[in-house]
Amino acid sequence: MKRLFKILLLSLFVLSLMTIGGIYAAGEKGKITIWAWDPNFNIPIMQEAANRYKKINPNVEFEIVSMAKADVEQKLNTVLASGVKTGLPEIVLIEDYNAQKYLTSYPGAFADLTKQFNYKEFASYKVKLMTVNGKVYGVPFDSGVTGWFYRRDYFEKAGIRPTQLLSITWDKYIEIGKTIKQKTGKYMTAGDPYDGGLMRIVLNSTGSWYFDKNGKINIANNETLREAMKLYKELKDSGISKETSGWNEWVAAFNRGDIASVITGVWIIGSIKAEPSQSGKWGVLPIPRLNMKGAVNASNLGGSSWYVLQNSQNRDVAIDFLKQIYAKDVDFYQKILIERGAVGTWLPAQKGSAYTASDPFFGGQKIFVDFSKWMQRIPPINYGLYTYEADSALMAVMPDVYNNKLSIDAALKKAEEQLKNQIGQ
Repeated sequence: MKRLFKILLLSLFVLSLMTIGGIYAAGEKGKITIWAWDPNFNIPIMQEAANRYKKINPNVEFEIVSMAKADVEQKLNTVLASGVKTGLPEIVLIEDYNAQKYLTSYPGAFADLTKQFNYKEFASYKVKLMTVNGKVYGVPFDSGVTGWFYRRDYFEKAGIRPTQLLSITWDKYIEIGKTIKQKTGKYMTAGDPYDGGLMRIVLNSTGSWYFDKNGKINIANNETLREAMKLYKELKDSGISKETSGWNEWVAAFNRGDIASVITGVWIIGSIKAEPSQSGKWGVLPIPRLNMKGAVNASNLGGSSWYVLQNSQNRDVAIDFLKQIYAKDVDFYQKILIERGAVGTWLPAQKGSAYTASDPFFGGQKIFVDFSKWMQRIPPINYGLYTYEADSALMAVMPDVYNNKLSIDAALKKAEEQLKNQIGQ
């Protein structure tokens, strides 16, 4: 009887060392190759994850290959299009806007992770964009949850109380912007009027996109797009937005103190904090919303996720690595938030100390408590296959909208025709 009991205990111990996938056991040797971009963000974060996993399994080696984002995409497309099953990385980073394009263009190329992770623990909008036919193929990583970053001192000088701005519309935002400019001489915001980032923020906040649920182009008769394009023109005509061109000029606008607020993704925090003299002068509010049914004061801009190649040599070890760190390690998420400003989308991590801490730079506000709350309100969207192509088509007609050469309805129709010609729909 004692012998039988020992055998049962040994069997349970062996099973506990195996993953759900069934072939990985702790201590197994293997090399995990990872392709990603951004040596200041994604690469060091993945290196931290690798270091943590090596404490669990010191026999696993990591090769984290840093490339430009465009090079990652080109190399991945080349390898997958060729159909070869050698030389594949185990893990690759894919921008969320491009996820559906890869998953549908290369069926079978990515590992089905549906049963490997508890996806209820991740932000639902991230899970939606990596799902095809009910199967989930990625591991959600960073969020682009948006916020309305504002200068407390400028708003106070203009007599505006932030507590009254927790659920406002874009119309009210423009009205406040005019007041701020009149009383402080500062622009309300800054940006490139030919950049599609704000368009995506507005669309995502309503749960709509450039395409319908079947992937068909939805531009000419898209009421949300009509309102978003109207907003672009009103912002320009109102004079409350300082025109900038390129990233550096845009960041300089708020680092110099030229503008009273900026609406964008949470990833901008590092750039805002790059000007230490402004510590304590900033705060964050939920973004404005369109005055239409279904619109919310929460949205997303950007973000990427990790994907495992189905035919990679050490696929199952790679899955276990992602599971142990990105779906179990709360402390990991605290560290990358503090050191890199990375807001993860694994919800249990948001109860950690880094997420609940007050931030002196933002006037003592617990900004990540707020961002975590807003993240869970982002409407889930399938971004479709051609987000950037649609962006380009819309921005191409904006000059004629600004100059009143095209009505908004005519501009939307022209943009849809251009997009159809480009992608062959």
